[in-house]
Amino acid sequence: MDVRRWHGLAEVPLDWGRSVVAIGVFDGVHRGHQAILHTAAAHARRLKARVVAVVFEPHPDVVVHGLPHPAVLTPAERKAALLAEHGADAVCVLPFTRELSRLPAEEFVRRVLVDKLNAAVVAVGEDFRFGSDAAGDISTLRNLGEKYCFTVESIRLLGPASGTGADRISSTRIRRYIAEGDVETAGAELGRPHRVEGVIVHGAARGRELLGFPTANLDCPPETAVPADGVYAGRLLLTEPRDGAESCWPAAISVGTNPTFEGNTRTVEGYALDRDDLDLYGEPMAMEFLYRIRPQERFDNIEELIETMGRDVRRARELMAGEG
Repeated sequence: MDVRRWHGLAEVPLDWGRSVVAIGVFDGVHRGHQAILHTAAAHARRLKARVVAVVFEPHPDVVVHGLPHPAVLTPAERKAALLAEHGADAVCVLPFTRELSRLPAEEFVRRVLVDKLNAAVVAVGEDFRFGSDAAGDISTLRNLGEKYCFTVESIRLLGPASGTGADRISSTRIRRYIAEGDVETAGAELGRPHRVEGVIVHGAARGRELLGFPTANLDCPPETAVPADGVYAGRLLLTEPRDGAESCWPAAISVGTNPTFEGNTRTVEGYALDRDDLDLYGEPMAMEFLYRIRPQERFDNIEELIETMGRDVRRARELMAGEG
């Protein structure tokens, strides 16, 4: 799905017209974020306007508090595609700088929402804060909306269909689930399987030459939210599919340092079930994590490792059989 992408306010067209604006970091574009976007899209249909998702990058915590960048759930291209899928007509990436963080609340509203985006409705999560020292809240935004002629929708970030019993969905919670290897709960709150993207590179070649399970080794950016070490059932998929060619395969995926071989480099490797004929080197790919099979283990010998890998593959085949 095509979506306009603007890096900074200077790229917003002068003739864009009235907007319904959804604001947030939107990492993960989880069920709570989707509720914001769906609300914005409903208002846009009513007003015959278009939805603009305003996204902050880098994460505000990096600039305001000097913290390391949180593990990334959705890289920029994927985030834009998901925002479009859930109703955004355009994505405006606002570089989150010291200067932006120090803007008074009203100045932020005037510069971003009024002068550039001509907001008719602003949709945000119920905990949205903005302006210098995060002094602005929903009440502040509503008061400014009365002054500048826009209305405000504040949405509680619930995921009623997630089945997790969560009272509030957040990217922070989802990162924790992924770090613990609980990809099923993470997927339920995301509304889809968690995926990791990168490029397939050459590895140690043990899978094909020694173990009998040729794997694709994914080289992903260092800030990627990679699940805990272990073995998973999921999918391999090309992020740039080729016309008429296969682009998705059920898979057993291993994350870890290969302790049986005294490894010390963490890798993400996927074996496309029952396929030894795929040449994926250099391809941009994603790995989707649906189920955790077991944690990482160290084996005393290769035979024991191969036997366990065989069980892992059978279990992955069973789990993915019902996934289509």
